[in-house]
Amino acid sequence: MPEREFEDSIQTDFRSRLDYRGYLHLERILTAQEPLSDPEHHDEMLFIIQHQTSELWMKLMIHELRSAVDFVKKDELSPCFKILARVKQVQRMLFEQWAVLETLTPSEYAQFRGVLGQASGLQSYQNRQIEFLFGNKNAKAVKVFEHNPEVHAELIKTLHEPSLYDEFLRHLARRGYAVPSSAVDRDWSLAYEENPELIPVFKRIYENPTEYWDAYEMCEKLIDVEEYFALWRFRHVKTVERIIGFKRGTGGSSGVPFLRRALEIRLFPELWDVRTEIGT
Repeated sequence: MPEREFEDSIQTDFRSRLDYRGYLHLERILTAQEPLSDPEHHDEMLFIIQHQTSELWMKLMIHELRSAVDFVKKDELSPCFKILARVKQVQRMLFEQWAVLETLTPSEYAQFRGVLGQASGLQSYQNRQIEFLFGNKNAKAVKVFEHNPEVHAELIKTLHEPSLYDEFLRHLARRGYAVPSSAVDRDWSLAYEENPELIPVFKRIYENPTEYWDAYEMCEKLIDVEEYFALWRFRHVKTVERIIGFKRGTGGSSGVPFLRRALEIRLFPELWDVRTEIGT
């Protein structure tokens, strides 16, 4: 086997320099996996890392989505195209991760599921933040986080702020599109409800992409992230069903039936409905 020369210019003395481990705080990250099964079950490490890495990807999603909201509020759509393209790729990573967890069989998971107690993905405040940023608001869901005042306050704040889609509709109204007033001034803490009056607005955009290019591209980027969000949810349901069947969730939900209902949620309904009207 040919040997790659270790170049003399490569830095080797890090006694007084920042190294890779220090920059990434790997001592914190790589010691955060603490299985509770006793004796330790081999597959609990997989379960922990799966969810920890998901939370890291979700942290990046929130970072990007908040930036996108800020740009839309300033009527700058172009930077959002790169941002939402990145969000889509993060969603793809989250989708693919389910394949790793699916290597966990029902009998293997049953041997350590009990150590989770009432801990559940329902208690992922970052996942809830993403739902709120996308417009799927539910004030009751925030009660799960009352025991953590800082997290609870942050979620309440996001609950009462316009979502990314809300801000896009407000942007279109500022540009003179016939966006109904009910879409630009409402109780932001409520889940978005479909408004048929928006169909002509999006039909105009889609049938004149050259004239309204930035709005047209933004519509497609929003469709991208909603499609991947729906795919992630579907993969979640099937992974849970594959591993625990129809047992109740550790957090008290009905499990698979509860997750299936989420598949019916549409984040940006008019962007889907307008497709039926284009060209007619």
